[in-house]
Amino acid sequence: MLLLYIIFIVYILAVNFYAILLLKSQRDEYGENDSKMNSGDGKLILTAILGGAIAIYVSMFIMRYRTKNLLLMILMPVIAVLNIYFCIVAFRSGFTFFVA
Repeated sequence: MLLLYIIFIVYILAVNFYAILLLKSQRDEYGENDSKMNSGDGKLILTAILGGAIAIYVSMFIMRYRTKNLLLMILMPVIAVLNIYFCIVAFRSGFTFFVA
């Protein structure tokens, strides 16, 4: 059971690290070009759903990038709350929902 907890924690850390790198690479690639700014929203939303919403939301403020995008500013906190809720449910249940 301990191994399952460790794998889950490493997964969450890896997804959050990837989310930070994704946002940084988008900032470096697009820069101030507003025409391409919305082209990476799908990747960010998918990464957020997979568990990186908190890292994306915090990184947006630290890097001062995409804070004017209303979709991301509303969607990221909502997905972050859902991520936290599912993590709490997973740890409280002991990951028993994975066992058939």
